[in-house]
Amino acid sequence: MATGKARNVKRSTGTSYSSTITTIIFIALCILGVWLLTSNSFTPPQSTTRTATNTPTHTTHHNSKPSTNEDIPGEFPDDHTKSNDANDNADERNEKQETQRGNDIPKLDNDMIPEKLQGEESAEEQEKQKALETQTSEESLVTQNQEVKQVKEKQSQPVKTVSQETPQIESTENHISDHDQQKRIEEHQKQEDAQIQQGKQDMKSKQDPHGAISDDQIQHDDAPINPVEDTPNFQEAADAFSKKKHESSPSGESAGIPKESKDSKKSWSTQADQSEDQKERRKSGSNDKDSSTKTGYTWHLCNVTAGADYIPCLDNEKAIAKLHSRKHYEHRERHCPEEPPTCLVPLPKGYKISIEWPKSRDKIWYHNVPHTLLAEVKGHQNWVKMTGEFLTFPGGGTQFIHGALHYIDYIQEALPDIAWGKRSRLVLDVGCGVASFGGFLFERDVLTMSFAPKDEHEAQVQFALERGIPAISAVMGTQRLPFPSRVFDTVHCARCRVPWHADGGALLLELNRVLRPGGYFVWSATPVYQTLEEDVQIWQEMSKLTVAMCWELVTIKKDKLNSVGFAIYHKPDSNDCYEQRKKNVPPMCKDDDDPNAAWYVPLQSCMHKIPIEEDERGSQWPDEWPKRVQIPPYWLNKSQMGVYGKPAPDDFASDYEHWKKVVSKTYMSGLGISWSNVRNIMDMRAVYGGFAAALKDLKVWVMNVVNIDSPDTLPIIYERGLFGIYHDWCESFSTYPRTYDLLHADHLFSRLKKRCKLVGVMAEVDRIARPGGKLIVRDEASTIKEVENLLKSLHWEVTFSKNQEGILSAQKSDWRP
Repeated sequence: MATGKARNVKRSTGTSYSSTITTIIFIALCILGVWLLTSNSFTPPQSTTRTATNTPTHTTHHNSKPSTNEDIPGEFPDDHTKSNDANDNADERNEKQETQRGNDIPKLDNDMIPEKLQGEESAEEQEKQKALETQTSEESLVTQNQEVKQVKEKQSQPVKTVSQETPQIESTENHISDHDQQKRIEEHQKQEDAQIQQGKQDMKSKQDPHGAISDDQIQHDDAPINPVEDTPNFQEAADAFSKKKHESSPSGESAGIPKESKDSKKSWSTQADQSEDQKERRKSGSNDKDSSTKTGYTWHLCNVTAGADYIPCLDNEKAIAKLHSRKHYEHRERHCPEEPPTCLVPLPKGYKISIEWPKSRDKIWYHNVPHTLLAEVKGHQNWVKMTGEFLTFPGGGTQFIHGALHYIDYIQEALPDIAWGKRSRLVLDVGCGVASFGGFLFERDVLTMSFAPKDEHEAQVQFALERGIPAISAVMGTQRLPFPSRVFDTVHCARCRVPWHADGGALLLELNRVLRPGGYFVWSATPVYQTLEEDVQIWQEMSKLTVAMCWELVTIKKDKLNSVGFAIYHKPDSNDCYEQRKKNVPPMCKDDDDPNAAWYVPLQSCMHKIPIEEDERGSQWPDEWPKRVQIPPYWLNKSQMGVYGKPAPDDFASDYEHWKKVVSKTYMSGLGISWSNVRNIMDMRAVYGGFAAALKDLKVWVMNVVNIDSPDTLPIIYERGLFGIYHDWCESFSTYPRTYDLLHADHLFSRLKKRCKLVGVMAEVDRIARPGGKLIVRDEASTIKEVENLLKSLHWEVTFSKNQEGILSAQKSDWRP
């Protein structure tokens, strides 16, 4: 009996111990739950919008990594989500530990324990209970401090910026002093100590006095519990979020700015893709940012032979000296330096602000283009004359001494179907001289791309541009012209000195490439109307070549007033003649020869087939001007995604509406630009030509530039009756210094920074802009700031700047270092 009683007492003691432990665990878990609900250590992270208003401006670090995920209002960033997951995992671990601790104790049924022993506890057991309760509470608090540390570590990582384009450039205006930084750290430490102390007090108030935890039992962390607002890069993220919110807001200045769709790249080829045969022109661009963008740049004048007329890609004397041949005018072609120049071109002595259009067509300031050779050798042909402090232009030329307008009208009388300004809207003038032909075609609503080489006809293209007439420096040599195929309605050559018949007609075949099917070639030259032996021989060669090319000789006319004559040829609009030729000379181009590839592509002595499908570009003649400027081309297919992500025709229409709104509401009155002083305009990154189309009613012309790494939309620009050129802005443009009144760059510089340094690009902007000329930039906020710093170092006057809205306007001064 005694033995049985002792056994029953032992069972009762073990059962009581188990029951007590279970009760303690339950109470501890309840306390833990209440503490979690009431503790302020796990305050939900504040939204970036609210924090941005309460946080001082921080230095933007240019080494922060771009983010691929943006914080969405009302949702937690990924790092906070992971922290909450860590909390849940910690709770699960605590429950598993307590459950395991209980499972280690043998389980006994209550009916096996005598009633008088079920409620008894010895003094030793009470001490064990208190110790276990203290240990459980301590472990819970330590676990919570570890979780707080995990949250702190995740939140203290640099906040990623929204922009994926380029790292932000550090602004010198937003540096925080060491004193302020130290003061902020001390405030963080005080905040941390207060929060930890509050946690201890809450724990003490919830626990039994016998289970209180001393200060030395609490683990301290050295960083703030909630450091989100004080993260060094938090302002950067807040600015990015604010920018994103602004761009999505219809009331913002930048509302509606189209963003290029990534998916659309699959639908469009680029000149870089098409021009597979182009040579490597320079070393890969560097992504490193110049320190000059932060602190200003020390500029110097270019020390070159060309002086004030310096064109880097045409005056590269070292490259030209290494040429093995000049037979095909290789020395007049582009030979760009490996690195774009970062020097400034000096002003001519006595330079004055250019005369406004239309007066500039007839006279310009002599000191702006101080060259007299053409006046001496071509004055009798009424090219240009010296008249006091002016250079005057009577409107004549070698083939139209008595004025270009008479000559223009005589051509239409000879061939009414040429229909200047209606059917013939876009004209290419080869060997243009001072471009009087194109200058007077403006009166017939015709837009003329005039070009001539930089040769012994001193500054002829510079004269044209100073007069307000579009022109570029180029030559018909060994490479294709920088234009798409089948885009010019008419091509004109008046004594242009181009040997069309030489080398199997390679140069005339290049005109065939850029001439629209059904278009006309007007050839005004001595072989047409003179009987000298050389002229007769050239005429015979030209006759054989044009017949072989299936060009129809429409008419030959002699202008008695000017004592000259011209022949007009018609390019076929079908493949019938090609298929009926007895000899395949000149040959038809291979199927893999892209007629649109034009950037540093060698000439091909072949002809491309005429498009015949209804949805092919070139199979139909465009609508008459001005209707063609505002409607999508017939060949723009809805199944093709546009540059901005919509079906191509809808993309075209949206782009046009966007730029009409921007021009009318912002550019015309909001930027302080006097448009009466603006004549020559360049859109440095044209897409569909919407910006130029929105200016069609002004007395201006716009050179639309399609970058070689952008979707090849230049054929669309030509189809709507506008013109443009392919170019790579990591190289200099083929124009003289001081030739444009307004440069427009929409989201250009942020893209260029990936391939070349902005210092060289801004030096080129300064080179081609006239003193008093303007620059409008629309881009990412960080890029706007970088461009603004460079412009200030160039002593440009920034007349309008809103970084967060992504727009800047500046005006060039006459400062030179």
